[in-house]
Amino acid sequence: MAAEALGTFIVDRLPELWLRTGEHLMLTGVSSAAAMLIGIPVGILLFHRPWLRKATMGAIGILQTIPSLAMLAFLLALLHRIGVLPAIIALTLYALLPIVRNTITGLQGVSKQVMEAAKGIGMTEGQQLRMVRIPLAAPFLVAGIRTAAVMGVGIATLSAFIGAGGLGQFINRGLALSNTRLILLGAVPAALLALLIDFTIGAFEWGFAPERRRARKGSVRRMLRSATRVLPVLLILAGIAVYVSGGDRWNQASVSEVPTVVIGTKNFTEQLILGELMAQLIEEKTSLKVERRFNLGGTMICHKALLNGEIDLYAEYTGTGLTAILKEPVIRDPEKAMRHVRKAYQERFGIRWLTPFGFNNTYAITVREDRVRKNGWHKISDLKKDQGEIRAGFTAEFSGRSDGYPGLSHAYDLRFMEVKDLEPSMMYNAIANGEVDVICAFATDGRIEAYRLKPLQDDKEFFPPYYAAPVVRDKCLEKNVALEKALLSLGGILDDETMQRLNFQVDGKGLSPEEAANAFLKLKGLI
Repeated sequence: MAAEALGTFIVDRLPELWLRTGEHLMLTGVSSAAAMLIGIPVGILLFHRPWLRKATMGAIGILQTIPSLAMLAFLLALLHRIGVLPAIIALTLYALLPIVRNTITGLQGVSKQVMEAAKGIGMTEGQQLRMVRIPLAAPFLVAGIRTAAVMGVGIATLSAFIGAGGLGQFINRGLALSNTRLILLGAVPAALLALLIDFTIGAFEWGFAPERRRARKGSVRRMLRSATRVLPVLLILAGIAVYVSGGDRWNQASVSEVPTVVIGTKNFTEQLILGELMAQLIEEKTSLKVERRFNLGGTMICHKALLNGEIDLYAEYTGTGLTAILKEPVIRDPEKAMRHVRKAYQERFGIRWLTPFGFNNTYAITVREDRVRKNGWHKISDLKKDQGEIRAGFTAEFSGRSDGYPGLSHAYDLRFMEVKDLEPSMMYNAIANGEVDVICAFATDGRIEAYRLKPLQDDKEFFPPYYAAPVVRDKCLEKNVALEKALLSLGGILDDETMQRLNFQVDGKGLSPEEAANAFLKLKGLI
């Protein structure tokens, strides 16, 4: 029964698996090829210019030490766009070190006697390089390319966080939904792809290796050797072909003549559900085609994508818009907060806040029920007496935002013994397993009840209101008149309890965000 369910799970996702594999292959192949075209000439230059070598290799080495997500975030800020371009640049930079280093090592490894012989027969320096050094250094060069390409497969999984696609889409989604099968659906093909790329480059090397005895014309061995010489190119072209022929990004009006609206989401369950509610309603109520760019990562990635026109709308929260985007002080009154962010977004960004969905997903400092009974924790200020022994698990955003731990720490004069940054889904597992004592739960999360957790009273009223609403680019609304009308039908339709139940249907009962959203819209008679 389990095997049958797993088979159905995979079969249902085969078209997307094919697409994500092609995207992953394209990202890895293009970046590896670019790194090779840059890295080998740089390696040759550094071989001939030893005085440049130390500084250049130091700079390339520093690039290798920058965490992948930090590199992607830096490129996002620099390029002001999400998607494939920053991902390919990041992967190219990471691939440079093994290629440059192996090129230098290979060229240095050619024996002096061989080079003296080359000089003795009258070869110029250019001929010595092309006809002697590079052929003899080829195994080192290929080893560097192999290392870079295989390493690139792993790093490319992080590209999904900035909307570049690839197999990381499944991993990212699986982490957000605590779904092991989705994680494996991305991880296992990525591992197989790494093996395929390693084999392909190895076969390419074999195809160019000198033979002791030349195969006769037309023999199978000779044809095999010829075929292996083009395998890497064919593999890259295959990835590009799948990338170009499939995927939501090509369902644009310029291709299909159907107007398209692009919806983004952050990387947690509630956002995926809200994204699906908006997408399915737009598809039902309008003639627009919807492109889903879900799991884009944190607030700033979604906001920048919206500003740059790479997405047209996503669901945002008033407290987040106020403190994280506008960088303004907390406004406690929900209506005043909404009026303020609505006006500021319109004036500063040309972005409109539509009618809120109706629920307030504020942060909730949460503990296990047994700790409430044992330690007498009922409100946040109760944590102060035990702060030196408390281990906290917070999302990365909460750990760094003014409306998160820094502000909370100041307002309540709290200094926990340890604070860990955790993915939202892992945060709940960590507190359930006793690995942390306190988390920054979301008030509408169904896992609070499922894991028997207890939100503490915000007795100093630190957290602002977090009413969720669609935020949409003005230009998109002006072009698509029916869009606003469709989204307004979601106004006030979700209270805290309903949103918590929808979240639990996905996190606790295993429904997909698409299924949960679809069932709710049908229940309300909206589709």
